[in-house]
Amino acid sequence: MPLVTLTSDIGSQDYLVGAVKGRLLRINPEFNIIDISHSLSPFNYPQAAYVCRSAIRNFPEYTFHIVLINLFESKPDQLLFAFHRDQYVICADNGLLSMILEDKPDIVIGVPLDKSAIKNTLYCIDVAAKAITQLANGEPVERIGIPDTEYQEKNPLRPMLGENWIEGQIIFIDNFENVVVNITQEQFEQQRKGRRFKIVFKRDEVIERISGSYADVPQGEKLVLFNSAGYMEIAINKGNAAGLFGLRGYNEATQASTMLHNRLFYQTVKVFFE
Repeated sequence: MPLVTLTSDIGSQDYLVGAVKGRLLRINPEFNIIDISHSLSPFNYPQAAYVCRSAIRNFPEYTFHIVLINLFESKPDQLLFAFHRDQYVICADNGLLSMILEDKPDIVIGVPLDKSAIKNTLYCIDVAAKAITQLANGEPVERIGIPDTEYQEKNPLRPMLGENWIEGQIIFIDNFENVVVNITQEQFEQQRKGRRFKIVFKRDEVIERISGSYADVPQGEKLVLFNSAGYMEIAINKGNAAGLFGLRGYNEATQASTMLHNRLFYQTVKVFFE
């Protein structure tokens, strides 16, 4: 029974998520389908990469992860099927794959799309479902697609490093308005080297300790911890950090804005080591 996850920027207001699941089950009624999220922001690659990467690592080996993010950024010629660290990732050829994996996949297959077909979401799901079924049934990759196909790559959004500092970007704001920064605990400790530190955001907000949980500070106080995915998180105990501090998530579209300099103060977090 193939285990299949769905992640998208479709939202849940209309029929499309249900239709996607219906098409999957029409092609293979044995699919066990699990939703990761359908509420990701359109065109926000760093956010999508963070959510997918953090979820995928927790699934059983050989799970198939369908990622419907910016499916039609350009005219699609193929879907990518990647195998990496015992997980399958299926997505558009739009650069997102390299951001999710932060590495070269062990195997990548290009599954061609019919040039004469109307390439909408449901058509792409049909192609993905058929290919997943073939892989699950042990068919050789040569019958499914083109091994070692060329594909688009985007660099993962990594923090900037200096000898006495590290600068990260806000990549996700959760339902509680906790703010996730693209600095992992491993990166933080490697850069820290046992030194004292100050975490600074929005020009003058400072935190000088890492908490183990939200309850480590009084209600209404700000804190920093490392979340379940291992990323730095700025929060307020029983409060809304993003709303209170006016913090915003990184978005590629905003980087070209004439207001870039001002926006950076609200989406950048810097750690100084002493």
